[in-house]
Amino acid sequence: MNLLTVENIAKSFGELVLFDNLSFGINKDQKIALIAKNGSGKTSILNILSGAESPDSGQVNYRKGTRVSFLEQEPKMDPNLTIEETIFASDNEVLKVIRTYEKALNNPEDAEAYQKAFEAMDRFSAWDFETQYKQILFKLKLEDLNLKVGLLSGGQKKRLALADALINKPDLLILDEPTNHLDLEMIEWLEQYFAKENMTLFMVTHDRYFLERVCNEIIELDGGQLYPYKGNYSYYLEKKEARQEQEAVEHHKSKLLFKKELDWMRRQPKARTTKSKSRIDDFHAIKEKANNRRKEHEVQLEINMTRMGSKIIELHKISKAFPEKPILDQFDYSFTKGERVGIIGKNGTGKSTFLNIIAGKGQPDSGKVVIGDTIKFGYYTQKGIEIKEGQKVIDVIRDFGDYIPLSKGRQISAQQLLERFLFDRKKQYDFVEKLSGGERKRLYLCTILIQNPNFLILDEPTNDLDIVTLNVLESFLLDFPGCLMVVSHDRYFMDKIVDHLFVFRGNAEIENFPGNYSDYRAYEDSQVLEKREQKENSNTNSKNSWKAESKTGTKLSYAEQKEYNQLEREIQKLENKKTKAQNEFTNPELSGDDIAELSKKLQQITSEIETKTERWFALSAMLEG
Repeated sequence: MNLLTVENIAKSFGELVLFDNLSFGINKDQKIALIAKNGSGKTSILNILSGAESPDSGQVNYRKGTRVSFLEQEPKMDPNLTIEETIFASDNEVLKVIRTYEKALNNPEDAEAYQKAFEAMDRFSAWDFETQYKQILFKLKLEDLNLKVGLLSGGQKKRLALADALINKPDLLILDEPTNHLDLEMIEWLEQYFAKENMTLFMVTHDRYFLERVCNEIIELDGGQLYPYKGNYSYYLEKKEARQEQEAVEHHKSKLLFKKELDWMRRQPKARTTKSKSRIDDFHAIKEKANNRRKEHEVQLEINMTRMGSKIIELHKISKAFPEKPILDQFDYSFTKGERVGIIGKNGTGKSTFLNIIAGKGQPDSGKVVIGDTIKFGYYTQKGIEIKEGQKVIDVIRDFGDYIPLSKGRQISAQQLLERFLFDRKKQYDFVEKLSGGERKRLYLCTILIQNPNFLILDEPTNDLDIVTLNVLESFLLDFPGCLMVVSHDRYFMDKIVDHLFVFRGNAEIENFPGNYSDYRAYEDSQVLEKREQKENSNTNSKNSWKAESKTGTKLSYAEQKEYNQLEREIQKLENKKTKAQNEFTNPELSGDDIAELSKKLQQITSEIETKTERWFALSAMLEG
């Protein structure tokens, strides 16, 4: 069923033509991602679809009665409303019923109003809906429903806007960078949510694992033309490469980038989790795998950075705390040459504070940071670049340096670096204020790299960058011979770039894990599975086992005990089905439609495993109680 048809839309700003004569459609249950370079008009297309902007020509036709929600990059909300009032301010009829019921609860003396509200909750099946929307707010760390919107951070506002869009359960959900401002746990929850919900999506995102696991179609805007690909990100890469090979006029550098990306994707394991019997118990094995990944990379750009001495950075018993929030507690670490550290953890656990202390932008409460004499920092922060009025792109980068020295006396000039990061010669002489948000981030990166640091610190460098730019950045960083520290929620980026992780768990607990993000997730998931299997082995399968349990203080009823045992069998069957489905991806004869169907099937199985496992743990906790 067609929900929306776009016919011949065009958009220009002065002499800059973003796009012209674009046409496409969105059908029910499609999950579409729009891919294009920064500055190509992705956000303008989303604004036109949502009705926030009008095209210069052409039109957008919606099916009658289609409900649409739009998540903007910078949502506009009433600062005087609370989180709960913002949610209830929507036109969703069920939410209005819930609000009336909650008002009736606060006025118990009006028995008639309470009875009407209670009956309306039944009539609209609103009881489950109330549980669902509160669970969404909880998952997005918005537990204080009475907090005013005006007091929220930018990230909290984005999460509230996302929650509002999800709760309304629209026919079509339009998303502009939905994973920005979400930590890794939230992103993985959102993937599972979209896998479970029959929701039609049209989104712009740079998160390639999110693309891989959520989307079943990709539309690329390239050179003013739209190219549809009916499959996920791997399928898009493969077909993109084939299309480029057929087009003789395609740029050679762009071909190589996509071939590298596709090759990397093909070498990754299809399954990111593992059963306990194959669990990686030996951290040295993970470390060896990480080192092998690094050795596989062929250096294209031999950067001749400032020589590093034997002393890099030493952290001696570093402690840092804010009121009621410890960040670091007697933390010791000594960096070695060529280290590539990824930092992960929930929002608010102190990742950026840690980077500031290392870079000398913040001070620890106690302890000592010793920095080697030869260390030259390059620090990319979330604040971005300060724009001077009337400054041109090339002038901005030349304020920081004219070239990066390479081996054998060669060099990359400021102009060549800008070209590498997709600023052509014409664009280099544009005024900076004309750049899009993503282009400004790209320019900011260039100003950091042109200074030729030997210790590079990147705080969320992937936000607002398009996928082509991410490929360029990853290629550059793989060639970078110095030390690298990066905070990012982009799991794909982290997997390619880092060799080990600092896992910030909160309350000043930091784990040094010797592998990339997927290694870490596989290890964590295997611990969960191991715990489950240990539980299975400790319980007898006899018919009367529930009676024996009851004597030892179990809180499970007979029905719950029966459900508990049934769940164990069902989860095992689903695990087997998941393995079988993953193995089917290796079939080289699969068509695009087959891949899309198989991806959907795999998402459903994974979602079912998650749901049943959560219930299993709930019952298990009751047993332990």
